[in-house]
Amino acid sequence: MLSEVLLVSAPGKVILHGEHAVVHGKVALAVALNLRTFLRLQPHSNGKVDLSLPNIGIKWAWDVARLQLLDTSFLEQGDATTPTPELVEKLKEVAGLPDDCAVTESLAVLAFLYLYLSICRKQRALPSLDIVVWSELPHGAGLGSSAAYSVCLAAALLTVCEEIPNPLKDGDRVNRWTKEDLELINKWAFQGERVIHGNPSGVDNAVSTWGGALRYQQGKISSLKRPPALQILLTNTKVPRNTRTLVAGVRNRLLKELIDMNQHHLNALGVGHASLDQLCQVTRARGLHSKLTGAGGGGCGITLLKPGIPGVGGPGCQPGLLRGVHLENSLERKKRPGNRSQLCCVALGKLISLSGSWLSSLVK
Repeated sequence: MLSEVLLVSAPGKVILHGEHAVVHGKVALAVALNLRTFLRLQPHSNGKVDLSLPNIGIKWAWDVARLQLLDTSFLEQGDATTPTPELVEKLKEVAGLPDDCAVTESLAVLAFLYLYLSICRKQRALPSLDIVVWSELPHGAGLGSSAAYSVCLAAALLTVCEEIPNPLKDGDRVNRWTKEDLELINKWAFQGERVIHGNPSGVDNAVSTWGGALRYQQGKISSLKRPPALQILLTNTKVPRNTRTLVAGVRNRLLKELIDMNQHHLNALGVGHASLDQLCQVTRARGLHSKLTGAGGGGCGITLLKPGIPGVGGPGCQPGLLRGVHLENSLERKKRPGNRSQLCCVALGKLISLSGSWLSSLVK
């Protein structure tokens, strides 16, 4: 067990390309900043684990004996267990945070507890530690402050529990871990990021762990050889935002925007139809998104329905959503008497066909 003071630091990052696309498996290019987060770990024997985060006004302590008695079977010993929402809720009970604790402070504490309990459970007894983390990075500004925090925590806890060796030799003031040790640090830091952000891409903790300039895609990291010399002006708007909320919002908007873009491109190819344009206009007025399906030139269109809308075509159908949607073309009806158009809707994965005559009753 480590006996001396350990100092760890990790850099922030800026993303040159692929901020949100990387969450969906696309490439991101990112570089480390010369702004860093620092951690000071001091082992002691007072039976407590203390966490101090002066940048956000956090100072918290837990009795090691109490933590030792907790049922932490929800954590897999020695492995980076994926922090599910249920696991995070259990961590909240362990943390004992007040109900009025701000989100930023709460998530920082939960990430620490997750990493401390998960990494240190292999020890015969949980270690008594005093940990202080401070940073040159503004939090919530897109510079990877939470990733640098998670990397520092993972590196320090893995070292104190002798999962990785202390890279400092006699007389060394600064050193870094081996490639294999950095991979383990990055693995645990990513789990800390998941506690904080829910669905991070992994690029922030990768840059903070490895430094330099990286190409990142779906967990695969490669250093950019001889990157161009760039001078970048970094401007902080000081407008706070929430990564978890923004990432979820992009995911929700992405399909809607893709449907609209797809229909636009299909029209440009000349495979649209006036009746399909009418469908798109009517549903757009109601906040919905539609496109043709199949070869085009008529036929069916699909509309992405909002969550919670009852199945279309059943007794719970909301006529207001379909009011004004009637795709019968008067010219085509004259040419083909008795022919009825159809509106095909995909709702909850089930294809439901509604006859034009039934729709007519809704729009009268």
